[in-house]
Amino acid sequence: MNLIIKQAKIVDPTSSHHGKVIDIHISNGRIISIGKNLKAKGAREVALPQLHVSPGWVDIFADFADPGFEFRETISSGAKAAAAGGFTTVCVMPNTNPVVDQKAVVEYIIQKAKGLPVTVLPLGSITRNAEGKELAEMYDMKLSGAVAFTDGKNPVQSSGLLVKALQYIKSFNGVIIQVPDDRSINPHGVVNEGITSTQMGLPGRPDIAEEIAVAGNIKLAAYAESGLHFTGVSTEASLKLIKDAKQKKLDITCSVTPYHLVFCDEDITTYDTNLKVNPPLRNKKDRKALQKAVGEGLVDCIASHHIPQDKDHKIVEFEYAKNGMLSLQTVYAALNTTLPDVTQERWIELLAINPRKILNLDIPSIEEGNIASITLFNPQEEWVLDQGAVLSISKNTPFIGKAFKGKPLGIYHNNQLVLN
Repeated sequence: MNLIIKQAKIVDPTSSHHGKVIDIHISNGRIISIGKNLKAKGAREVALPQLHVSPGWVDIFADFADPGFEFRETISSGAKAAAAGGFTTVCVMPNTNPVVDQKAVVEYIIQKAKGLPVTVLPLGSITRNAEGKELAEMYDMKLSGAVAFTDGKNPVQSSGLLVKALQYIKSFNGVIIQVPDDRSINPHGVVNEGITSTQMGLPGRPDIAEEIAVAGNIKLAAYAESGLHFTGVSTEASLKLIKDAKQKKLDITCSVTPYHLVFCDEDITTYDTNLKVNPPLRNKKDRKALQKAVGEGLVDCIASHHIPQDKDHKIVEFEYAKNGMLSLQTVYAALNTTLPDVTQERWIELLAINPRKILNLDIPSIEEGNIASITLFNPQEEWVLDQGAVLSISKNTPFIGKAFKGKPLGIYHNNQLVLN
């Protein structure tokens, strides 16, 4: 493909062109030149109002439900949703059927994603069948293309197993991702424990279930002298523990979901099952602490926690509904709308730069000669998400009909251009 992106503001702290409004000429997947008033014979020109570009965005934690649960999502439909949300790379959870706990399933995902405009990277399971009983063959999966390791929705509960995993990955510079959750504490809770859960008559999940997991996992990482990434951090106390760990120079990083920044437990009083997630939506104080941590730099990146669920598992009583909501198409819009004082540079650090640092991936800086992996977006565009615009097979999102400011306009990746 021969392409010129016209008059785009480059938002890329790793680029010498950061902050410039300039043209970008791309040919056969590589940036040929960057400059003013570029022309090239036969080149397609893309000129959009208030166009901004950045290195392609990366999501480190999403569920594409493939193999085994294709009625909820497929690798192809998930990739379409990701591209519409501005993501060029998505890391997918291992909670499939079969579980991604051996190299054959890793290779299946990589092969099925070939040719798509979005790179889909498998997350290998830490334990066999993600059951938390014995370690999986992580090294084999790493060699086959697993980019990191997690038991996904079923975080490892055994301290002994987790510390072994943390020690094991050091030999090949691997990455462990944990959702912080001690499931022995009120495992039947469905919402945050507090005034709202009491008023609604729903069993609660206390903050301490998360905080004990964070504190314990940090100690295990320190003991193993290994790195650990927490995703879905949702409480103020968890953030304080992570801040302390970072101040001690431990190799601890964390990500938060967009919906924990947008919603709180008071929003579930409508019994909207699309708001039933794990970790649950916390109180306003926790939400404010998360928002502050994003702006101040304590949070390392954003993770979509995109979890499609079919109607049969969402249009039921709140207690029986499955956890999860769609997120990929609305990540940037939700963030930019909810936290308008956060700079675009900071959003790009959270969405494009830091996820790659955590996963030890190359950063595709917008420089001449580099492979082109680019997200196009407009921070000022106002829009509403319509039901028909949802590209996932499942439709479980609370954002239908919501007004946003800031819209992904498309991506250029794998030598393919996708425009919304």
